[in-house]
Amino acid sequence: MYKYALAASCLFLVSSPLLAQAEGQRPPTGKNVFDGDYVTIGAGVAAGPSYDGSDDYNVSPLPVILGSVAGIDFEPRGPGLALDVIPDKEGAKVDFIFGPVGRARFDRNSRIGDDVVRSLGELDVAVELGAVAGVKVNRLFRRFDSLTAKVDLRWDVAGAHEGRVISPSLTYFMPINRGTAASLTISADHVDDDYANYYFSISPAGTAASGLPTFNATGGWKNVGISLFNAIDLDGDATNGGFSVILLGGYSRLLEDAKRSPVTAIRGDADQFFGAVGVGYTF
Repeated sequence: MYKYALAASCLFLVSSPLLAQAEGQRPPTGKNVFDGDYVTIGAGVAAGPSYDGSDDYNVSPLPVILGSVAGIDFEPRGPGLALDVIPDKEGAKVDFIFGPVGRARFDRNSRIGDDVVRSLGELDVAVELGAVAGVKVNRLFRRFDSLTAKVDLRWDVAGAHEGRVISPSLTYFMPINRGTAASLTISADHVDDDYANYYFSISPAGTAASGLPTFNATGGWKNVGISLFNAIDLDGDATNGGFSVILLGGYSRLLEDAKRSPVTAIRGDADQFFGAVGVGYTF
């Protein structure tokens, strides 16, 4: 795989609920560090909303680790981990993706920027487990581009929101030259009633504590978003490992009851923005 897209997927997924991952593929020529096992480690800094629907922003560190061992790819997931247990075939036009996925969700658990929303109380950390499946079409328009469609299906097993999340995404990846690559991702989240009620409803007790109107949220499409990343290899050659710099920007729009909830409509904003910069090293 192309290390840029993999490193970018770390930044997309470690701290943002609105962005999906970028998928890459093998570089055009020269020594390929991904012909065998490899690991990418790194760190970055991200700025994003203090909670889903907030108009206050926090800056957070981003640790990064991902790679491939014995044909099994692993990558971060929000924070968490996703595995692709189907090995890619050299030169294949189509690759398939399938494996387990797990992630933690810290939304409204700490660092809530709005005093009124904070008065509703901190929420528990959710632990979502499930599976990811998808397909990647290689050499779509150019020799080394790709289009990846995938979907996560996850359930909370920690007793927080106790609900279900479906997260589809579509990513177009294109190397610009031997040392630079770009990726565009469109993604969305569909949630059930349990999820929507936990994060976006206001109970009568919550109204008494915060002054916000009572609101009963139901499930549906929570958000749709778009993200763009650019990656630059510091020695100008993406085929030999080493250091790279990742730049990322994203936008998401909350929908339906996530948009109508008082934590968004009154105290926050349905328009959500995200940005990150990071440095990774592949060996």
